[in-house]
Amino acid sequence: MEKRLSLISVYDKEGIVDFAKELISLNFEIIATSKTYEILKNNNINCIEISEYTGFKEILKGRVKTLHPLIFGGILSFGKEEEGIKPISMVVCNLYPFEKKLLENLSEEEMIELIDIGGVSLLRAGAKNYKYVTTIFDKEDYPIVISEIKKYGNTSLELRRKLAYKALNYVAYYDSIIAEYFRKLNNEIIFQDYLSLPMKKGLKLRYGENPHQNGFYYEEPFLKRNFSYLWGKELSYNNLLDINSVYNIIFDFDFLEFKDYKLCCLIKHNTPCGIALGKTTKEAFEKAYLSDPVSAFGGICGFNCEVDKETAEKIIETVFLEVICAPAFKKEALDILKKKKNLRIIKLEKNENNFEIRNCLTGYLLQERDKKIIKEKDFKLMTKRKPSAREIKDALFAYFCVKYVKSNGIVIVKDLATVGIGGGQTSRVDSVEIAIKKSGKRCVDGVLASDGFFPFSDSIELAAKNGIKVIIEPGGSIRDEEVIKAAEENNITLIFTNVRHFRH
Repeated sequence: MEKRLSLISVYDKEGIVDFAKELISLNFEIIATSKTYEILKNNNINCIEISEYTGFKEILKGRVKTLHPLIFGGILSFGKEEEGIKPISMVVCNLYPFEKKLLENLSEEEMIELIDIGGVSLLRAGAKNYKYVTTIFDKEDYPIVISEIKKYGNTSLELRRKLAYKALNYVAYYDSIIAEYFRKLNNEIIFQDYLSLPMKKGLKLRYGENPHQNGFYYEEPFLKRNFSYLWGKELSYNNLLDINSVYNIIFDFDFLEFKDYKLCCLIKHNTPCGIALGKTTKEAFEKAYLSDPVSAFGGICGFNCEVDKETAEKIIETVFLEVICAPAFKKEALDILKKKKNLRIIKLEKNENNFEIRNCLTGYLLQERDKKIIKEKDFKLMTKRKPSAREIKDALFAYFCVKYVKSNGIVIVKDLATVGIGGGQTSRVDSVEIAIKKSGKRCVDGVLASDGFFPFSDSIELAAKNGIKVIIEPGGSIRDEEVIKAAEENNITLIFTNVRHFRH
């Protein structure tokens, strides 16, 4: 059998010696770039150095070594010699580790030199000509290629097409990383005419939202994963959604007024059922749990501070939880929590994108994250009754909490803890009714926050009947005057913020 040409140019050389030996035994002739050539020759593998094959030496410190008509003519040929150019039937190439080096804080000049040109071109050319060329970028595919050649005398068309897709898919991912690097380098906004976000499979989940749905967690290479397992079984799709809600709440919380407080939140079905502040971590948990003990069962608990032994003991004796998240855990707390074998313990650290993406119809919706936090200076008092110092703090906290509730979102807060939460309703007054029902008598003298304006005065009147003293909302309804009048008549402090927090 006539010898076939294989071109090998690999940065990651793991497994390449054994693979090359197999190719030689299968009557392949190997062309190799300089460093690959060295390692093959040092292992007594007969091969041709690329500059010897082309008659053109590498130039520009190795920037140009494969870009030559003998190479690309051979790869793109129709399986036979034409114009004195021999066909190359196999391309084995992996790329400079641009992705791996991203998190090493290399200089711009160093990163630029890691942009692969020849390798990408080799893979693209080989993939384009898959009818005649076997293109391999993943070392995991070495065995199946050798197996098929041994079995059939060549790789099957089916395998070559599969490997072509795999190579092109990787090249697209590789290029998207570089494009994103330049976007960040130039401080460009994410909202460009063309968007190519790099995403890589991070976790295979047991299933999606339901057992009949596949589920995966994909990550982008510019951010170190911001959660880590400390204990427990694998996370589910729904767990990750709930953990994301915890993450947003605990790391968005930034008030000088509450610097001496700890925050705890309880999440169920991607919406809060309790958020509270306490002077200790244990107190914050107790107050958050009392917001809605029924809903807290089987939920996810998060803290913006280290979890201590006393808090861990209280959690274990109080409620069954799926996941506990925090930036840190004391060893004694971990020892207590680990007694629950089905409890997942997750460490969170701040690291995030500033945008959100979700699929919609035949496209995707992209938006900036809602990072707006309302402070007291943003308050606009609309009625005569002046709020007390306690009510101002509760109003600040309530308007922070309502940002994380599904629209139409209503939160009732008293003494820096939610006592009633209503959300996800098609009518705002229905959410008010739910929040009041959840709170029972605890809403008396409380603060009610709404994520959007009140379209009618019915919610104001309902709040007044149940002892609410302060209402905070964006304002902006065509019936604002009607709402203000109802609040005035019921001696309620009405505060406008001019900031809406819809969460669909």
